Amino acid sequence: MHELLAAALETARLRGAEYADVRIGHYRRESISVRNGAPGPMSFDENIGYGVRVIAGGAWGFAACDRMDRESVQRAAASAVAIAQAASAANSARVQRVAEPPAVDFWSTPLVLDPFKVSLESKFELLHRIDRILKADPRIRVATGDLAWQRRHVWFASSEGSRIEQVRTITGGGYTVLAVADGEFHQRSYPNSFGRQSKGMGWELIAAMDLEGNAERVREEAIQLLTAPACPAGTKDLILTGDQMVLQIHESVGHASELDRVLGYEANYAGTSFATTEKLGNFRYGSDIVNLVADTTAPTGLATMGYDDDGVAAQRWPIVKAGILSGYMTNRETAGVVGQAGSRSRGCNRADSWASLPITRIANLSLMPGTWKLADLIADTGDGLLMSTNRSWSIDQRRLNFQFGCEIGWLIKGGKLAGVVRNPTYQGITPQFWGSCDAICDHEHWDLWGVMNCGKGQPGQVSEMSHGAAPARFRGVTVGV
Repeated sequence: MHELLAAALETARLRGAEYADVRIGHYRRESISVRNGAPGPMSFDENIGYGVRVIAGGAWGFAACDRMDRESVQRAAASAVAIAQAASAANSARVQRVAEPPAVDFWSTPLVLDPFKVSLESKFELLHRIDRILKADPRIRVATGDLAWQRRHVWFASSEGSRIEQVRTITGGGYTVLAVADGEFHQRSYPNSFGRQSKGMGWELIAAMDLEGNAERVREEAIQLLTAPACPAGTKDLILTGDQMVLQIHESVGHASELDRVLGYEANYAGTSFATTEKLGNFRYGSDIVNLVADTTAPTGLATMGYDDDGVAAQRWPIVKAGILSGYMTNRETAGVVGQAGSRSRGCNRADSWASLPITRIANLSLMPGTWKLADLIADTGDGLLMSTNRSWSIDQRRLNFQFGCEIGWLIKGGKLAGVVRNPTYQGITPQFWGSCDAICDHEHWDLWGVMNCGKGQPGQVSEMSHGAAPARFRGVTVGV
């Protein structure tokens, strides 16, 4: 691998590149599923290739290839330089990047049990045991369980002297049931909706989630929804569980704090952000107890790594501190715009494969825990709603106006849970909503939730990150509309 890296960098230099880097990536992704007692969709994919990125004539050029020989690497490097030189004629400004010291390092996800070493037979046995529990009631028409595991082995080298090797492993699993009766149908998922819960861990995650032990509860909640009353409409105090908070954080804070989006670079496709640069350090994003921290060093995070695809080391920094907008997601190009951390990049430049150009992505972003126990928070709420597990979301192009739907809700009356409600929804405006947050549960209730399907870029890329959260309360929220 090192000979190929060196050949790409040398060719780029000889062709006139001012800067060059190359990433060789070996990717393995596997997943299996069981649907209604039978094997469902499954995938076993493995690929290897490289991407060469250069600056020449003040412009970027990029080329990728999967032919792993010296001549092909040299051709890709030469193509990247030619593309950059052609692009420079149309550039209105030269590429500017903040400084970053070169790194020579190796990093890998800590594992207890390698998911690739666990037999397929034992994986299917687990899914079939879960399926039998979920399908024990005839009102459950569809039960789907899945398990997935992947590894990314990446070698990175730059003309500035970086030589970095990283091995990232992700494991995940979960299930969903659909209950149907009398013209009604409702869904419940565990541990999270949209397929699964995933972490940067080995197969030890699967045991920790107790998938089998929660199956009966999830089945019964889906059946309860069939006869539950509709979510009431009006203004209520609202408690959101952690598995719903993950999407609230992602959509209304994560994307809003990507600096390329703030600067308008994503306006044509993904939108912009209301959290513009003049607000940094003075804009009230939420209440005093709202602290949202980005952290690419967080244990088990999906965006946890040693270095990003600029070769910038992993870091931890505030996005919202005591309710005030305090930071952004940056790379080496955008960091200098706001001068954060001595104009150093926050290390948010990531590509979804060796064939993709790195772009700014959300880091692991978490709402810091508070001091409440969930039972005490429910008792203190008096009358309100508890909502759990995302079902739908909608948010405008500036990350301000939003509406979310959840799989299940519970009425709170007299400080106690007073029954299930179906189709719970809530809506708000980002700073007002976060400003209404007056209580957050403690570390005991906090977990790091994985997002596996964050789309961005043209051509589109799909990336992963995690959001830590505990149940939190928001006062005077519009619900059920």
